[in-house]
Amino acid sequence: MKLQSPGWRVRIYIGDHDQWHGGSLYAAIVREARKHGIAGATVARGIMGYGAHHAIHEPHVFSLSSELPVVIELVDSEERVQAFLPILDGMVQEGMVTVSAVEVITYSKT
Repeated sequence: MKLQSPGWRVRIYIGDHDQWHGGSLYAAIVREARKHGIAGATVARGIMGYGAHHAIHEPHVFSLSSELPVVIELVDSEERVQAFLPILDGMVQEGMVTVSAVEVITYSKT
């Protein structure tokens, strides 16, 4: 079965070393999104990037401490996304959040 509906997408751009209460920020955001009923969340680690400070972040062969970019993507209705944005305000100390309207196509076997 195929269902189409309007939705909103949130993309959160942070570093993989960013922390929240002693754990990774990206994991904390996904847990909070699930707790607040957000329909879906995905975390993707970038292989290279830069942000507000214009420092290039990329893996280094001889370093275990390079910080790589992470993108968390959330998708749900406008109402749920709007309700979740204040939670992100309290969690993201440095990074960027984008919000955009999307058309959601959901496929299921039933």
